[in-house]
Amino acid sequence: MPRLNFPLCLLVAFALALPVIASAQDAGGEGAGEAEGEGEGHDGEGEEQAGEGEGGEPVEGEGAAEGGDPAEPEPADVAEAEPAEGDEDKEGGEEGEGEVEGEGYVEGEGYVVDEDEVIDLGRPIEIWVRAERPFHPGRAVSKVDREEIKLRLPRSAPDALRYEPGVYVQQTAHSQGSAFIRGRTGQQTVLLFDEIRLNNSLFRQGPNQYFFTIDSGTIDHIDVLRGSASTRYGTDAIAGVINAVPIEPTMSPKVEGFALHPTAQLKIASADSEVGGRAELDMQLGPRLGLIGGVGLRRAGLLESGGVVLNPRDGELPEVPRFAADQRTQLGTGFDELTIDARGVARLGESGRLVLGYYDYRQSDAPRTDSCAPPEAPFNECLRYDEQFRTLVFARAMGDLGPGAADARLTLSWQRQHERRTHERPSSFVINGGRDDVDTFGAALQAATDPWDLSEDAALLLRYGADVYHDRVESVAWLIFTDLDIIRLRSRGQYIDGSTYTWGGVFAEGEAILWNALSLKAGGRASTISASAAADPESGTLAVDGDFNALVGNASVEWWANDWLTLILSADQGFRAPNLDDLTSRQQTGPGFQFENAGLKAEEALTTEVGAHVAVEGIEFDGWLFHSSLDGAIARAARDASQCPPNTPTCNNARSQFQLVNLRGEATIVGAEASLKAKLPWGLSARATISYAFGEGPNPADRPSDPALPFDEREPLSRIPPLNGTVEGLWRHDEGYYLGAGLRWATLQDRLALTDQSDARIPLGGTPGYATLDLRAGWRFDERGLVSVVFENVTDEAYRTHGSSVNGPGRGILFNLEMGL
Repeated sequence: MPRLNFPLCLLVAFALALPVIASAQDAGGEGAGEAEGEGEGHDGEGEEQAGEGEGGEPVEGEGAAEGGDPAEPEPADVAEAEPAEGDEDKEGGEEGEGEVEGEGYVEGEGYVVDEDEVIDLGRPIEIWVRAERPFHPGRAVSKVDREEIKLRLPRSAPDALRYEPGVYVQQTAHSQGSAFIRGRTGQQTVLLFDEIRLNNSLFRQGPNQYFFTIDSGTIDHIDVLRGSASTRYGTDAIAGVINAVPIEPTMSPKVEGFALHPTAQLKIASADSEVGGRAELDMQLGPRLGLIGGVGLRRAGLLESGGVVLNPRDGELPEVPRFAADQRTQLGTGFDELTIDARGVARLGESGRLVLGYYDYRQSDAPRTDSCAPPEAPFNECLRYDEQFRTLVFARAMGDLGPGAADARLTLSWQRQHERRTHERPSSFVINGGRDDVDTFGAALQAATDPWDLSEDAALLLRYGADVYHDRVESVAWLIFTDLDIIRLRSRGQYIDGSTYTWGGVFAEGEAILWNALSLKAGGRASTISASAAADPESGTLAVDGDFNALVGNASVEWWANDWLTLILSADQGFRAPNLDDLTSRQQTGPGFQFENAGLKAEEALTTEVGAHVAVEGIEFDGWLFHSSLDGAIARAARDASQCPPNTPTCNNARSQFQLVNLRGEATIVGAEASLKAKLPWGLSARATISYAFGEGPNPADRPSDPALPFDEREPLSRIPPLNGTVEGLWRHDEGYYLGAGLRWATLQDRLALTDQSDARIPLGGTPGYATLDLRAGWRFDERGLVSVVFENVTDEAYRTHGSSVNGPGRGILFNLEMGL
């Protein structure tokens, strides 16, 4: 069947699933992870949501009533949570609403951490709770909710993660952003949108731009899981998982006919002359059908920084970015953006639900800052992404199919990542062009059992699932001689045209609750991955036909020591099979030209961590120590021009050459992270985080034949972030006014790998430390009306996050206005 008909296939599969889900009506109850309250729907961005399920409705545990005393059921009592009723246009819950109290079993879309936080990791999640205490999900997790996004006004989805513990955001370009989790990013983290993988076989080594292709205007919240998680999420989940959960349409039971709620948004930023906006329409047809969709536009110009960031080693100006004459305006920045999205939700019976989604992101005219102009090149040379598109279409059917499949959900998806770029070299009368497309077809099935009562003091449940994804690659490259008006098609593109990559697996995780004080979890996954690419003799490209198999597992112990203290110990294995970027790509990177290695093996990781969660009198503290070991870690090894592949002049002419290799021996990352939240009197609140990671591994270079030459057996891992942290304060008034401030800081990072030292994005001697302060103010004047302002970088600090090509924005204003009916 032609590729363009795949969305039709989804609709057919969606229709075929209707009878299956409809049969779930007689099973009764809401599915675990599907807390469908009567007020379920799209949050109006009022107060923070409390214990929200998928539709944003507060989830209350048994006996958890506002202002009431918790119920006291028997210790082995197991019951479903009853969702709270909500209004058609609801604000979030009041303070304390949604707090989980009492003993029993709560079914919801995410773990309840406190009265206003749910960690949604995109899977059926069930927890047992004891009287009068919040519970932690048993892993290092955090969440950015929609209210925080409105408060901070991030420029992108990655930018929204800057205040999360253990997360550090790098930017290779103003139009790109990549989140590091515990020192790793790119191929070693899993990115999800509404539980659907964004990771594909062309994800690049190191930072990439793909999370930037999620429109922050469509996000309800973002969840971050730190540490290996391949048991649940499969290949790539070595450092962690990021899941962006989109907004839902309003689904009020009070609407019998037709309800329509349009919203318009205007955003302006002074540092890059950004002007953008979004038009959104929230519709409901009766009590069981909802639709929400929107269109967004944005144009960003050259980004003005607080000034230059100098090399710590010699005090000179780094090679990137290039500046205009004012030494503030950064060349190679700016881009245009168009987003279109639509989401339909239909309820079937008491527990069934059907979801259709379409999300389209289109970025154009976006230069890569560190190559516009490249180091040691004329100012008129530029690598530009003419088109950076991502399209996602999916269908999901879910419902309660009985005790053995209390929350069954089937997701079918099609996703296309499209990239077209040109590298203009006017002085050489040459333009290098290329286009890469990868179509990803996916299917994922998840379910969970009802809890089994083993005794009065013990209960057990099982979560299980299977997933499979298949990539098809189109890749082409060309060379234009501008003085002769000749176009020459190259024998291969950045990748090999016609390559395929298939990966999938099955998993199961069990959880036992003992004495209402101890949670024991263990699970395993079996995965298989297959990579295929043809040979190209003209360019010396070897054929790839490899299979990678993996068995991984996890285990954790969570002890609820008392009403205010939870202690957690966990171990989780991660793995990453080399993808087509590792096995076949030839490309210009920050450190230099990188070429393929068809003989790479899979990376294997083990993360062990110990954590403590403390909650007393409006204060919450989370602290974690972790150790991650990586066997066979894939890293760049230096090569010389004589080792470049044949017929690859870009490699021969590059300032440095690199090839990916498996490190010989074990690489390690150890670190700590902590967060503190405080709710104070008079509408005040505060939050602070601190994170540190230390990574080193075997030297990827070959030992010199002359033993007298110096050689370090181990060296720092590339682009490990420095010690960093955040501090935030906020005051809210009952009339909707608020004032706040946010401080981000980082220390000098001068522990550099060999590839870091040749990377023009990193100043000579390392990236200097910084502290930047933002002031915030706003007023919510009605349920769908908000005006907010951020006075960013008030001290006009010249700074750069480690590994970035662009300096941070200088002193400026971010303005946001939303109005709706």
